Amino acid sequence: MVAEKEDSEDERLSVDCPILLTERLVLRPPHEDDIPELVELADNRHIAEMLARMPHPYGEAEARAFLSMARAQRGGVVYAITIADTGAFVGSAGLNVTDRGLELGYWIGEPYWKSGYATEAAHALVDLAFRATDTNVLNVSCRVINPASRRVIHKCGFQYAGQGMLNSIVAGQVPVERYRLDRKTWASLRSWARS
Repeated sequence: MVAEKEDSEDERLSVDCPILLTERLVLRPPHEDDIPELVELADNRHIAEMLARMPHPYGEAEARAFLSMARAQRGGVVYAITIADTGAFVGSAGLNVTDRGLELGYWIGEPYWKSGYATEAAHALVDLAFRATDTNVLNVSCRVINPASRRVIHKCGFQYAGQGMLNSIVAGQVPVERYRLDRKTWASLRSWARS
């Protein structure tokens, strides 16, 4: 059989947006009903300073732009993170296609910090990345001044890959630590968890 065309890198990294269920969370596509909670949680300078693309202040217009971007996502996937029992919106996470390949990103609203939600969501997305795409390496980065995110990254098995700079809409050019997780390490970690 002859292929009609070769798969581009973006197509190989494309992820369908299934609903993901974890022990306490439902990760699903964001929708209009999320706007009030999204605005309430995302309008937080402490969160925006840790991310590349989140503006501050963050109002309804920014929330609607986020929803439009999530719907139009080409390659990768964007999720609303919600609590399974209540449906409460607690943050967002996704897999984005970047110049380095597939990259994990996430944020959790401040009232929900220190609950383990970021780690739980990140584990689900790491598994999705390796099960639903052909990627051999998943990337993630965090600001050097963000120890909470670094803990999430370590708990997911990522390994330090160096430093770089990130252009944050709110904070400008900031130093980040870069991490990577390869498919072979992920598979080993998954088998160890079952032992």
